[in-house]
Amino acid sequence: MILLTELCYVLLLSRNSHSTRDFAQYLLRCVFMQFPNELLRQCWILAGPTASGKSTLGLQLAERIDAEIIALDSMTLYRGMDIGTAKPSEVDRIRVPHHLLDIVDPADEFSVVDFLHAAQETCKNITSRGKTPLFVGGTGMYLKALLRGVFPGPAADWEFRKKLEKTAREEGSEALWGQLHRIDPKTANRLSANDVRRVIRAIEVHELTGVPMSAQQQQMPLPIEQRPHHVYWLSPPRDWLHHRIEQRVGEMMDAGWLEEVRQLLSRELPLSRTASQALGYQELIAHLAGECTLSEAVEQLTIRTRQFAKRQHTWYRHIEECRPIEITGTETAEDLIQVILMDSK
Repeated sequence: MILLTELCYVLLLSRNSHSTRDFAQYLLRCVFMQFPNELLRQCWILAGPTASGKSTLGLQLAERIDAEIIALDSMTLYRGMDIGTAKPSEVDRIRVPHHLLDIVDPADEFSVVDFLHAAQETCKNITSRGKTPLFVGGTGMYLKALLRGVFPGPAADWEFRKKLEKTAREEGSEALWGQLHRIDPKTANRLSANDVRRVIRAIEVHELTGVPMSAQQQQMPLPIEQRPHHVYWLSPPRDWLHHRIEQRVGEMMDAGWLEEVRQLLSRELPLSRTASQALGYQELIAHLAGECTLSEAVEQLTIRTRQFAKRQHTWYRHIEECRPIEITGTETAEDLIQVILMDSK
């Protein structure tokens, strides 16, 4: 499948006739990676915005359904990024086995396709031992790829990305978002102008293939009878979540988050582009570079975390396979588990 996808991009980038490019674009729309449905239907999924309590709930749910947890998170897979990603403690990992944590060096890139490959092998291993795979995390892109598949997309063009990054620095992220809106309004309307990394990727895909990302990513939900039955997301009230975010940021700073960032920057190899985009790390890196005070960095990362939580909420709300679990913040984990277990019958 990967070889066929690569052939599509070779044809797209060739100087041959329009008919050749049209054929390649047709193939590209037909080829994508899909998580095996028979395996997916054995999985449980618990998603939710950051600081919503899904990790604590996931631990107790795993114990009730005899599950092992697979991190549905694009940043906890990086080694050495522990505090800022709210990685499960060693005690929690002993209590319930966790997978896809600390598997990538911070200097390396890790794509959504890499995640699907790793998740598939992990699920096979878990089910072979008679256990249930339970995905717990908040990365909406990983969740959607898990449920609907993903197009691998062309390899990164780093020189082209540098030009776009320069545009963002000199003209602002809104200008870059406007560029995307002109060529792919559907993708632009789905992304925040502040999500510079994904805006750049969408522009890059259009530049390399001639096809808008929205046209390539038209994965539809499986028919209802073929979907996994246990896909849930926590939907908390905004004010409660904002308070939780502020509290969590303070606890992370007290736990040594700034020192963690300092140690990452002291490594021989620099952070990869993906790792350096982790929520909150950018602001602390800016502080260590002398670009802002610590209080300014903390204030900015708190704001960004709130904005990120809002985007997460939007992701889940628009994935129809996900069943919302409305919470007020007063429920115990056992209360929520009862709701989930009753719904799963």
